[in-house]
Amino acid sequence: MIEVRGLTKRYGDVLAVDDLSFDVEPGKVTGFLGPNGAGKSTTMRMMLGLDRPTSGKALVNGRTFTMLAEPLREVGALLDPGSVHPGRTGRNHLRVAARANGIPERRIAEVIEQVGLGRAAGRRIKGYSLGMRQRLGIAAALLADPRVLLFDEPMNGLDLDGVRWIRGLLRRLADEGRTVLVSSHLLSEMEQTADRLVVIGRGRLIADATTEEILRGLGHRQVRVRTSQPDQLLTRLEEHGFTVQRVDAHELRVEESTAEQVGDLANSFHLPLHHLSDVQQSLERAYLALTSDHVEHHAREAERAPTTMEAAQ
Repeated sequence: MIEVRGLTKRYGDVLAVDDLSFDVEPGKVTGFLGPNGAGKSTTMRMMLGLDRPTSGKALVNGRTFTMLAEPLREVGALLDPGSVHPGRTGRNHLRVAARANGIPERRIAEVIEQVGLGRAAGRRIKGYSLGMRQRLGIAAALLADPRVLLFDEPMNGLDLDGVRWIRGLLRRLADEGRTVLVSSHLLSEMEQTADRLVVIGRGRLIADATTEEILRGLGHRQVRVRTSQPDQLLTRLEEHGFTVQRVDAHELRVEESTAEQVGDLANSFHLPLHHLSDVQQSLERAYLALTSDHVEHHAREAERAPTTMEAAQ
């Protein structure tokens, strides 16, 4: 269990984290989301005792990290996959951590196999790709079999197979009753993996809810429908107060409706339907709606260059 209460961090005039409070519960994957500069990494560093809060507290199993007698056995973390000695092999990196924390040697081989490092564990870390460094960092986090795990952007640098693997790993860890906190910009992966989402912006809490609740909170329902009689269906829908968009010769999008409503209406007028479905709302859309006012840097869209014909006119 992780408890964050009134957590605040100032760096001079910069307020990086502002009175932040939330819980990370065991048995769930909690996604930690926010724009660049939102304070996610700073918050995780304070959880791990790497940065001292200006005020407030972050507790792991009821205690601050610095008060844990055997911290590696209680908390495993991956914050920066590059913060390892490049001259060591992956196996020696894990061996140093194991000896320093009284972890048996056999555990090294177990985590190497678990993360799929294989023979690469015998190579020097300076020759590792980012994806291999991520796997090594995850192995180190799992080394002491902790009940609480923090991962900051663990999917960076992983190929498709690696992303799929870590998705399954996070799910298994939570299903074992562990507390799992994951920050990521890969919203499609968080939508598939996270049970709960904590969203922050400019150091403040924006949302703390289940993934399903955040998706439902969009408050925008849409139905996709295809028919051989689109004009007739469009007319009937508009007569009943629905807002309808024409997509192509046979497809309509119906705003603020459900598939059941559209299907029942079409059936009452004996109009044939070839496809009918609710449009799935995405976490990306919900996230952008939540954070639109909390982004530090807005890039201006590039203007379209004129075509050769337009330039000649």
